[in-house]
Amino acid sequence: MKSWIAFWNILKKDIKTYYLKPPNISWGIIFPLSWTLMQLIRSPGRNILDLLPGLISMSVLFGTTSMLAVTITFERSGRSFERLLLAPISLSTMVLAKMAGTVLFGIFNAFVPIFFASFFINLQAINWGLTLLTVLMIAISSSLMGLLIAVSAEQVFEAQTFSNFFRFPMLFLCGLFIPISKLPVFLRPLSYCLPLTYGTDILNGLITGTNTLPPLFCLGMLLIFIAGLFLICRHNINRKWIL
Repeated sequence: MKSWIAFWNILKKDIKTYYLKPPNISWGIIFPLSWTLMQLIRSPGRNILDLLPGLISMSVLFGTTSMLAVTITFERSGRSFERLLLAPISLSTMVLAKMAGTVLFGIFNAFVPIFFASFFINLQAINWGLTLLTVLMIAISSSLMGLLIAVSAEQVFEAQTFSNFFRFPMLFLCGLFIPISKLPVFLRPLSYCLPLTYGTDILNGLITGTNTLPPLFCLGMLLIFIAGLFLICRHNINRKWIL
């Protein structure tokens, strides 16, 4: 019971302190819309439905990685994070509470482009249960990448730099807006080493019917990436955060 109380209080504090701030909420709305307009201007005849899987994946990726990496690094630089480490709660509870906030923020970001797209196209045929599951798994894997960055970075600017080092190549390598089949041959193996590729492929199949891999295989790969990232984060946390 004490762990759940601690989990809820950390989550509530993070949501109130970071995620409900107007800049973050507006960023979650403006960023997907700006990318949509950019894609439509670049390719005037392109259907919004074709852009939606990439916009959802991108919104989750940027929302989760940036928030978790920056907030933990900011608290570490302000010495407030040490109080959480010294609190009578398990480290796992504290980390899960931090991740839960970013996962919720990522899911919120994911449904911003869906909400606006619903005004222009019919989305009733989409399997929303599997879509939500896929968005959740993308958010968890992206959150773990943000946690890995937060463990490695000492300052906020370092966290932002590391985040962009991972995120921007993934925009072009994971099939968000450029099909993997159109990438140079030597880059395609790298695409399949990134978890976002599999989440985006599932969304492409659910929304546009253009997936290239079986959905169950993609879900399995996402679980493998989540487990691998978790073990790496756990090792780094034990090495750097255990007092």
